[in-house]
Amino acid sequence: MTTTRTPSRFVMPPEAVLRAREKLVLDHFHDEVTQDWDATLSTFPHPHYELIAQMLVHDGDSEVRGYYNDTRVAFPDQDHELIAFRHSPDAVIAEFWLLGTHLGNLGPIPPTGSTHRTRMTAYFIFDENENLVTERIYFDQLTILKQLLGGLDKRSPRDLLTLAGAIKGALSMSGAEPDPRLFETTPPHLDD
Repeated sequence: MTTTRTPSRFVMPPEAVLRAREKLVLDHFHDEVTQDWDATLSTFPHPHYELIAQMLVHDGDSEVRGYYNDTRVAFPDQDHELIAFRHSPDAVIAEFWLLGTHLGNLGPIPPTGSTHRTRMTAYFIFDENENLVTERIYFDQLTILKQLLGGLDKRSPRDLLTLAGAIKGALSMSGAEPDPRLFETTPPHLDD
């Protein structure tokens, strides 16, 4: 029987491991901005994203490529500004500003032409073999939506139609079922 090592939450890996993780995450960020999807996906043995605000999981090469495509159709100039990097026994935690101009459909939400700058946190989680196994992203969807809709001229008939379409699209997205994998959580063992 094979057992999986659970890292102690009180013991940090050696500096060389932390530096290697950080380099991998920085390369991952860079490759996302340049839209080099093959390079980005090569940072995972099995690509896996969890978008907590939307309760969505994108698992595997095909789903993650679809996610990349959808977000870059909506925000072709998507970029980021790093705020901070932190290390934990099994993760790199990155705080950053996500930036972009809404020039294409964001799911059912029509393009508004507005920009957003949204503060986010991503946990890049590593397994016991130092493989990146999950990118778990936390952000506030309403912050993005407010910025995208706030740029519309409420006196312009064209922008009012865009606003109506955006509200309709946002409402249709709110009825989506959350991914059940995000509900399957186990409380940590704190008695060690």
